[in-house]
Amino acid sequence: MPTKYIIVTGGVLSGLGKGIAVASIGRLLLSRLKIIPIKCDGYLNVDPGTMNPFEHGEVFVLDDGAEVDMDFGHYERYLNVNCKMNWNLTMGKVFDMVRQKERRGDYLGKTVQYIPHVTDMIKDHIFKVAKEESADLVIVEIGGTVGDIENELFLEAMRQMREDVGRKNIVYVHLTYVPIPYGVNEQKSKPTQQSVNLLKQRGIFPDIIIGRCSELLTPAIKNKISNFCDVDPEAVITGLDVDDIYEIPLIFEEEGLAEILHKKLNIYSPPKLRKWKEFVENMRNPDKEITVAMCGKYTQLEDSYASIIESFNHCSAHLRCKINLEWIETTDVRDTSFMENVDGVVVPGGFGHRGSEGKIEIIRVARERNIPFLGLCLGLQLAVVEFARHVCGLEGANSTEMDAETPYPVIDILPEQREIKTKGGTMRLGAYTAVLRKGTLVQSLYNSSEASERHRHRYEVNPDYHQLLTEKGMVFSGCSEDGRLVEFIELPDHKFFTATQAHPELKSRMEFPSPLFYGFVKACLS
Repeated sequence: MPTKYIIVTGGVLSGLGKGIAVASIGRLLLSRLKIIPIKCDGYLNVDPGTMNPFEHGEVFVLDDGAEVDMDFGHYERYLNVNCKMNWNLTMGKVFDMVRQKERRGDYLGKTVQYIPHVTDMIKDHIFKVAKEESADLVIVEIGGTVGDIENELFLEAMRQMREDVGRKNIVYVHLTYVPIPYGVNEQKSKPTQQSVNLLKQRGIFPDIIIGRCSELLTPAIKNKISNFCDVDPEAVITGLDVDDIYEIPLIFEEEGLAEILHKKLNIYSPPKLRKWKEFVENMRNPDKEITVAMCGKYTQLEDSYASIIESFNHCSAHLRCKINLEWIETTDVRDTSFMENVDGVVVPGGFGHRGSEGKIEIIRVARERNIPFLGLCLGLQLAVVEFARHVCGLEGANSTEMDAETPYPVIDILPEQREIKTKGGTMRLGAYTAVLRKGTLVQSLYNSSEASERHRHRYEVNPDYHQLLTEKGMVFSGCSEDGRLVEFIELPDHKFFTATQAHPELKSRMEFPSPLFYGFVKACLS
C-alpha cells in the first residue's frame, strides 16, 4: 500500500486546536496503521526553543533533544509515539537547508527561487520522513491560519503534493470556526465560507471540514457549508468545545470521521477506543478531589505548562480523582496563607531570577509543614537552595543563575555550558538515563533501577556541596550514569518531598501516567 497523506489546515482564527484535531484523527486510525505526524510552522526561528512561553506556549522536548512546538505533546500523548526532530519543519529550517544547498552548488548555477526550490525542499523532506519511518499514514499539520503570509509556501507545497502522490492517496482537512453570535442564537457559516474560499484561491479544495463550535453542528448548517464549500454533507464534522480534550476522538468517531477517511483513502483501520472511553469516564465522574498549587511565573498563560496539566489529567483518569489546579504567580509572593487550603505544591521549570524567591519561600513552607511537594527542573534547584539556606545554615546560598556573586553557589552552570554563546538548542536536552538508589521513594515509584526522562537545563547541583547536603538529610535518589549530576532528590521523613532535574511531564501518557506525578497525587490524596 502506498503511503497515505492527510493535510490539516486551519482558518478564521488561530488557536482553534489543529494540533488536537491532528492527534485525534491519528488516534481514530491507530489500530492498524503506522502513523507519523509532521508539523510545519511558518516562523523563521529554527525551533521554538528561544521563544517566550507567553508568546508560543510550552516548549516540548523530544527524546533526541529537539525543542519543538507544544502540538508534539498532543501527538505523542494520543498516538503513543516518540516523535523525532525532523518531524518538525519550520520555515527557518527550510530556508537554512536551501541556503546550505545553494552554498554547496547543488542547484548547478540556477537562480534559487521560492518555487520550485523551496517548495521542493518541503515536499522532499516530508517524503524522506515517510520513507525512513515506513509510514502507512503521514498527517501533516500546517501551522497558522490560511491567509498568513508565513505559511504560503507550505500551502503551495501541499497543493503540489496532490499530483505527486496521486489524488487517491491524499486528503485535505480544513478546521474552521462556526460562531453563535450573542443574541442571535444561530450557527453562522460565513467565516467558514470565507476561509474555504481563501484556501481554494491557493489551489487546495478541502475534502473534509471540521467546524469548531460550542454546540453540535445542526443538519441545516452542515448542508449550508456543504453547498457553499463543495464538500459532502457527511464530511462536515463538528469540532465541539469540550472541557476535556480527550473527548475529541470520541466525538470524531460519533461524527463518522473514521469511515469518511477509510473511503477517501481506501484504508481500513477501525477505531479502538474502549479503554480511552473508560479513562474519559473516570475523569468525568471522579470520586475523590484534591487541590494542587501550581507555583510559577508563566501562570497567565496555562499553555506554558500544558504537559504538566496533561500529566495530572492522566493521573485523574487512573485514580478517578478531580485535580483542581490553583495558579500562583510567584513574582510578588508575600503571603503563603493559600497553602493552608491546598493538598500539594508543584514548582515547575523556568528560567531567570524573577519569581525565584517566592518559590523558595513556598518550598520552605511545604517542607516545614509536611505538604506534598513536587519540583521539576528549576523546582529541584530551588529546593536545594532552600535546604541549603534553612537546614544547612548557608545564608545567602543560591544558584549562580539568580546571583552570580552568591557566597554559596549550591547550583552552578554545567561545565560544558560555560563557553557556549548561542542560545538555541545548546542546553542539556533530550532523554538521559538516571541510576536510581535502591530503597528510595523514587526507585519504588519507577519500580526500576533506572529511569529515562527528558531534560532541558544549563545548571546543576554543584558537586562541591553534595556531601554537606546529604549529611544534613537530603537524599540523592537518582544520579546520572557517571554519578556527577543529581537527577532526583527526596526527603525521606516527609510525606512526599521529591524533585527531579528532568521534565517527567513530557513522557506522561494517558495509558502510562508519569510515575512521579502518580506518586505525588496519591500522596496528596492521603
